[in-house]
Amino acid sequence: MAHTTVPEAEDVLDREFPVLDKGFVRLVDYLGGDERIAQAARVSYGAGTRTVREDAALIDHLLRNEHTSPFEQVVLTFHVKLPVFVARQWIRHRTARVNEISGRYSIMKDEFYVPAPEDVALQSRDNKQGRSDDPVAPEAAAAAISRMRADQKAAYESYSALVESGLARELARINLPLSLYTEWYWQIDLHNLFRFLSLRLDPHAQREIREYAAVLLDLARRVAPVACASFERHSLGGTRFSADEMRELRARLAGGPGGLAGKELDRFEEKLRSGRQT
Repeated sequence: MAHTTVPEAEDVLDREFPVLDKGFVRLVDYLGGDERIAQAARVSYGAGTRTVREDAALIDHLLRNEHTSPFEQVVLTFHVKLPVFVARQWIRHRTARVNEISGRYSIMKDEFYVPAPEDVALQSRDNKQGRSDDPVAPEAAAAAISRMRADQKAAYESYSALVESGLARELARINLPLSLYTEWYWQIDLHNLFRFLSLRLDPHAQREIREYAAVLLDLARRVAPVACASFERHSLGGTRFSADEMRELRARLAGGPGGLAGKELDRFEEKLRSGRQT
């Protein structure tokens, strides 16, 4: 089978899709699409005689039954501009190839992330690693944002002064805050992109990285729309139950009392409400 070209993907190549206040995602390149997944699964050559409908049914079967290797035949390369604190969450997904701008070679830009007032919230009382769902009062949000901007301005002025004094760039950069924007090329196969998206589109993920994940999914739809539709149907919009949770579900369907209690019951109820894996 020759090189696969997907017109919908070609239309968005190298276009910047804005994320947050100063970030973006660009689809730089791609290898393969839905047709490549189907052909790889059949291990055949050429376009063959299969219909689009047959390919879609095969792709859906592969994803539903977690036959992952055909999805690895599709590779996407993104150029991403993102705050450092988002990058540090992102880089934990070690199934991609990454090349990031270096502060040892380059002068870092005076660009920092500042949340919108409606995104400023207090620490959650029941989630140790996240914010609460309710935003703070407008005056409190404005005060927090003002302090962030002042600290960012002071940090960058200090950085610039150190660079201008001749200090090595690799040392001058070390006091720059996590809100600084960085850039990288991020290349990943479709199977591992789906894994990334299932985690980073989850409501428990930090809002800022969810914004990037949403754009990545939209661009992936341009490359492999059938595969993405199956992913959204079976993975992103679904959930998994443990053995104990399955017993609870069977008991409820039979009209009897369940056996879960405490946090286990809370997690089970949350899955029923949200339809997301937790």
